[in-house]
Amino acid sequence: MADLFGSTRTVVKGRYALIAPDGFVPSHVPGWQHVRAVINISPALGARFVQLQVNLGRVGVGEGNTGTHEFFIYVLEGGGSILVDQKRHRLEAGSYVFVPPGLDLQIKSNGLGLAILIFQKIHERVKGLHLPRTVVGHERDCKGQPVAGHEDIRRQVLLPDEPEFDLAVNICTYQPGAAQPCVASQVMENGVLMLKGQGVYRLDTDYHPVQAGDVIWLAPYCPQWFVAMGKTPASYIYYQDINRDPMPV
Repeated sequence: MADLFGSTRTVVKGRYALIAPDGFVPSHVPGWQHVRAVINISPALGARFVQLQVNLGRVGVGEGNTGTHEFFIYVLEGGGSILVDQKRHRLEAGSYVFVPPGLDLQIKSNGLGLAILIFQKIHERVKGLHLPRTVVGHERDCKGQPVAGHEDIRRQVLLPDEPEFDLAVNICTYQPGAAQPCVASQVMENGVLMLKGQGVYRLDTDYHPVQAGDVIWLAPYCPQWFVAMGKTPASYIYYQDINRDPMPV
């Protein structure tokens, strides 16, 4: 049965947004050529970071300087390379790169296509702390740890837990039927991309069915909860801001 005209699962409210892929609209972003870029989350929504997905075609390329911003880049599919800190690194599905402020970078497709997820924010400097370092890794090298003692929920921590880093990016994987241990209401703002599977997400006081490809923004203290549904595991990658005084001088 065809979808009903004018229907969508996308919901945008004051404290959260659920954005389904059927509503993604490409944008032109400076520094990117021969790509399809979709800005999923931005300050225009009320967020303090940017979350975007970029599909580089066979000759797609992105380049520039990070300036005062920092970038976390995660490869969704395909292959290519990134030049950062005067070193070129090969990219494949599951690869990720954290690029600190003030560095030149160039991302290229390998000629077959490259799809990436990017979290971008202004780095919050703290007196006495150095800038964070460049990090290059792959999700397969990050062992999943049980969440709050629950073996059927595993969290992979992709960035070092060090005070220089003012953001965290993790992947959570739920076995079918597994549920978040509590309804969390936290100071951290979240940006989420569902990677696989499906489930039900509580956002504030509302419950929404979600599936791979969905994007979620959660403002600080917005209650959230997730349960995996279906016959296969569900996983999502998420951003949150950490390690900074909530009332900076």
